[in-house]
Amino acid sequence: MKKIALVAALAAVAAPAFAQSSVTLWGRLNTSVESQKFGNQDRKVAVQNNSSRLGLRGTEDLGGGLKASFNLEHGLNSDTGTVQTLGGPSTMFWSRQANVELSGAFGTVRLGTWFPDSYFSTVDRTSNHNHDTGTSSDALFSDFGFGVRTNKVGYFSPTVGGFNFIGSVRAGEGSGPRAYDLSLNYEVNGLHIAGTYAQASRYIGAGQIGSGAKRQTYGLEADYAFGPVLVTGYFQSEKVDGFRTRNIGRVSAMYSLGQSEFHFNIGGTKAGGDSASANGMTGDSFRTAGASQWTLGYNYNLSKRTKIYAFYTDIDQKLPNKGGDFDSLAVGVRHNF
Repeated sequence: MKKIALVAALAAVAAPAFAQSSVTLWGRLNTSVESQKFGNQDRKVAVQNNSSRLGLRGTEDLGGGLKASFNLEHGLNSDTGTVQTLGGPSTMFWSRQANVELSGAFGTVRLGTWFPDSYFSTVDRTSNHNHDTGTSSDALFSDFGFGVRTNKVGYFSPTVGGFNFIGSVRAGEGSGPRAYDLSLNYEVNGLHIAGTYAQASRYIGAGQIGSGAKRQTYGLEADYAFGPVLVTGYFQSEKVDGFRTRNIGRVSAMYSLGQSEFHFNIGGTKAGGDSASANGMTGDSFRTAGASQWTLGYNYNLSKRTKIYAFYTDIDQKLPNKGGDFDSLAVGVRHNF
């Protein structure tokens, strides 16, 4: 009886603590079967992961409008079951996010690891047919590499009159660069406009021209939804010290009809920059010759959580003998939970 009474007493004490917090397990599995062709190589069939992930997030109400939250997000390869490190060390488990934050009327202060918000304000909104994942992700966008995602301090302002501001700083800890990432967003009545700026004291990119040099990018994005139509586009200007400025642009459109979505996007860049893409293309050829990319896609939403899709994507680098070219015809399933 004493043991039962003790357990009951402990449960009574612990219950309020559990009631104050909420923890959610969530994830996304996104896998496709593709017919891929790299340059002059023979076409091959591949089972392709498209940024599948597993996450934990939680929030505690501290009272007085103050909340504490955390985000843990693990990248995984759904085709092989292995860890997707996204350019980080092989020991990195929470490769997509690992951060804690405090929020209130002042906004949100976040500490830890996450993707640059200038990315989410521009290319992630434009390449929306498969959420900028897998072989059809934007191969031309100026990505600073893995080094700018970790060891960060960020501030997210409250939204006032449709405007909000996001800024983060990486102090240059360890082998990574000192980096800044700024995003100003305006969103009202189906219209979203963003201006972004990102800077890294040196670029960490394996085997690429400009690795170690200071890099800066300016971006401008706009998207507008009216009825069943969504049109989006971004323009980005990149400068790497010691090399020419590279300008990148992409436009996209989506038309919804019942459970169906029809997607098209096209982008390009001239020679003079440096980039790395999800499908393994190297940035050196983009610098020396420029490139273009277009994607045609179709999604069918079986539910709010599950869709089947098909797309064709084509990357054309302006090199002899189709050097660096890539195309893929794909069908896939994406399920959120």
